[in-house]
Amino acid sequence: MIPTEDASARKREIEEKLKQEHETLSFIRENLEKSDQLTKGMVSILSSFESRLMQLENSIIPVHKQTENLQRLQENVDKTLSCMDHVISYYHVAKDTDRIIREGPTGRLDEYLACIAKIQKAVEYFQDNNPDSPELNTVKARFEKGKELLEAEFRSLLTRYSKPVPPILILDAISVDDELEVQEDVVLEHLPEAVLQDIICIAGWLVEYGRNQDFMNVYFQIRSNQLDRSIKGLKDHFRKNSASSGILYSPAVQTKRKDTPTKKAPKRPVYIPGTIRKAQNLLKQYSQHGLDGKKGGSNLTPLEGYDHDLRVKHLSDALTEKHGAAAGKDDVLDIEIDSYIHCISAFVKLAQSEYALLAEIIPEHHQKKTFDSLIQEALDNLMLEGDNIVSAARRAIMRHDYSAVLTIFPILRHLKMNKSEFDSTLQGTAASTKNKLPTLITSMETIGAKALEEFADSIKNDPDKEYNMPKDGTVHELTSNAILFLQQLLDFHETAGAMLASQETSSSASSYTSEFNKRLLSTYICKVLGNLQLNLLSKSKVYEDSALSAIFLHNNYNYILKSLEKSELIQLVTVTQKKAESSYRELIEQQIQMYKSSWVKVTEHLADRNMPVFQPGTKLKDKERQVIKDKFKGFNDGLEELCKIQKGWAIPDKEQRDFIRRSQKKVVSDAYKAFLQRCANISFTKNPEKYNKYRPEEVEEMIEKLFDTSA
Repeated sequence: MIPTEDASARKREIEEKLKQEHETLSFIRENLEKSDQLTKGMVSILSSFESRLMQLENSIIPVHKQTENLQRLQENVDKTLSCMDHVISYYHVAKDTDRIIREGPTGRLDEYLACIAKIQKAVEYFQDNNPDSPELNTVKARFEKGKELLEAEFRSLLTRYSKPVPPILILDAISVDDELEVQEDVVLEHLPEAVLQDIICIAGWLVEYGRNQDFMNVYFQIRSNQLDRSIKGLKDHFRKNSASSGILYSPAVQTKRKDTPTKKAPKRPVYIPGTIRKAQNLLKQYSQHGLDGKKGGSNLTPLEGYDHDLRVKHLSDALTEKHGAAAGKDDVLDIEIDSYIHCISAFVKLAQSEYALLAEIIPEHHQKKTFDSLIQEALDNLMLEGDNIVSAARRAIMRHDYSAVLTIFPILRHLKMNKSEFDSTLQGTAASTKNKLPTLITSMETIGAKALEEFADSIKNDPDKEYNMPKDGTVHELTSNAILFLQQLLDFHETAGAMLASQETSSSASSYTSEFNKRLLSTYICKVLGNLQLNLLSKSKVYEDSALSAIFLHNNYNYILKSLEKSELIQLVTVTQKKAESSYRELIEQQIQMYKSSWVKVTEHLADRNMPVFQPGTKLKDKERQVIKDKFKGFNDGLEELCKIQKGWAIPDKEQRDFIRRSQKKVVSDAYKAFLQRCANISFTKNPEKYNKYRPEEVEEMIEKLFDTSA
């Protein structure tokens, strides 16, 4: 059982809680009643507001709709008025643009193109909306007139501002200065920048809106004319200035401002005039068979060791007559060759510059064709000039004037050196255009190879004419001409080798390597030298005196050897003939020994043969005395005769001349001294001075004067 005190406490606790719950419940009921009252009031307010909104909406919506309709109507009216103004403006386009179109685009291209655009839009409008209206014909005519004036302006701008490039500027553009690591490109500005932009603008309009390609024909005709005039101007520059001033490159360096750093004059492409001319003068004389057809002589180039004064005596008259008369003509030839070489380089530079200009004006898909047409006239003129050079060389070769091939060498070398750049410049042109240079090169190689072969044959077959032989036994003009010709080949050895290789049909020639070409040229030079040696042997037989024949061969062989060594031709010869140098030295020595044998008829009188045997103090018989007298007389007469004859002979090489004098002087002097010693104590005559005419020193002096025409 629960105790009574605990139960009463528990009861009081429960009653207390119950009382609190009643109070809470009463509070909630009161709040609910207040909330119901507030809700009813709010519902009443909202209902009233809703009613008022419905009334407002019913009154505003009709007004809004009416206003919207009015605004739409206003917009339609504005658009209609705008369209009317726009349409009406098309009817006034012809009148509004009449003055500007009549006056043309000069000086106001942008304004003019804007007028053309208006006319074009008017044409499109009438075509779409009223194709039968007279206004369409009016604006069409105005559009065509505007287009014609634009084309005329295009032609006028090109014609007015297209000028030939000055020769000095061209020469600066093609010159090369080896001392400059980076070459400064010379900009060839064909048109002022403002004019160029106008031309580009007109060309763009004609392509896009004019539907006309005639302006491209106008462009290439005008620019083609300027390209050709630029090259012709360069030729005229050479004709006027080169001969008088000797300046064959641009003189622009000399006219720069004082504060401009000076630089070395730019080198010309490849050719130095004068060297070819010198060879041509001599070779032309050879082809005409002698200097005067009467007098023997030699046309020697200066060579170390050769006595200049001695040579002058043989050359002065002939050179005065021949060279003086031909100098003016040869100077002109030099200028023409140099001019042509420069014009080839100039064409490449100018063509490249023209293509760069054309690329800014002509549409891309028309550029190659237009460029091909543009360069034709200048290119054809250059090729025609080259063909004329080939034809002239061919005619000269038919006349046996082989110097003509020397004209081709520098030109051909320059053409081949520039072929890759030439091909690159003509890339994209017609095949006929690209083949013009290779065709010219082939023609030059063919005629050049023919000239080389015929020259070699002419050396072999040169006739042995007595009047054409040097009377003093010096170097024959055939020798000097042949060596001079070969020296020119050395200057152009790659070109000459390629010439010969171009005529080869064997499989070994298919690659045309540099080494192969070098061997061909070496073989050719050896052939010429072999032919020359055979001809000289034949010519030497013209001389009745075998000693003079030996001197003649000695001089020629020695000249050949010295020339080969001095010009480095010997290095080319030894490619195929390893012992060429020693062979010539043996030939020279053989001729020296042959010459020395001419003195045997003098020294044989000094020999012991037939010399009487006697005892000192014994009186000689008349016959014995006569033998000694005959020996003295034979020696004296022989010595005098040989010295008189051989004094007029020539050995131009001072070293060889002194050597032969010394060796011969020793042989004769020693033999004469020994003879005098044997006869010293013999009384063979009452007048010894009549027979013993010369002291040994006098004999040596006489021999010392051999080969000296001035003595």
